[in-house]
Amino acid sequence: MNSSLLPFLVLAGIAIFLILRLRSVLGTREGFENPPVSTPTARPDRRRDFEVIEGGPDRDITDHVEDGSDSAKALAAMKLAEPGFSVSEFLQGARGAYEMILMAFENGDVDGLRPFLAPDVMDTFETVIRQRQEQNLTIDASFIGIRELALDHARFDRATGMGEITVRFVGELTSVVRNADRQVVEGDPNEIKRQRDVWTFARTMGANDPNWELVATD
Repeated sequence: MNSSLLPFLVLAGIAIFLILRLRSVLGTREGFENPPVSTPTARPDRRRDFEVIEGGPDRDITDHVEDGSDSAKALAAMKLAEPGFSVSEFLQGARGAYEMILMAFENGDVDGLRPFLAPDVMDTFETVIRQRQEQNLTIDASFIGIRELALDHARFDRATGMGEITVRFVGELTSVVRNADRQVVEGDPNEIKRQRDVWTFARTMGANDPNWELVATD
């Protein structure tokens, strides 16, 4: 054999050996193979077949009155007339006003009542207070708290901008009536009584004066 071919034959033999060795270690691909995994791509958004209503019901309203009711529409109109108006905040203010007005009335505090009452309601309260004074009767009262408070209904006059909200209260207090000699003629100082009231507050929405007036009692 030609000596010049010997190196090539040696290299070819080594190559064949390596190929056989690799086949025994790695094996061969036969039969079904899973396709290569491709990276998912974002699908284009499909047009929805329904309309999404932005915002939804106003929970500040629907937490207190039925959605779609006349009262709900009136409260929504108030908010439109005065964007900063909040039903929940109004009810918190009504809670404080109830205690303040009730106790001022029990104590005969006419000056304390006047800023918060409409003229006709003020006349009624003042008449009762004057009658007690003429009979030399006084009332010792202590406010315990409000057991129930709920928005009863609301109205709004678009022409005048006047909003009215009626609230139901159940208050708890102790109250006794005493004569000129400080003797108890009515009530028990140790008995807590419940008082139910339905009050209507009114205010011109959007006005500079933020105060609501008590315009009706029941």
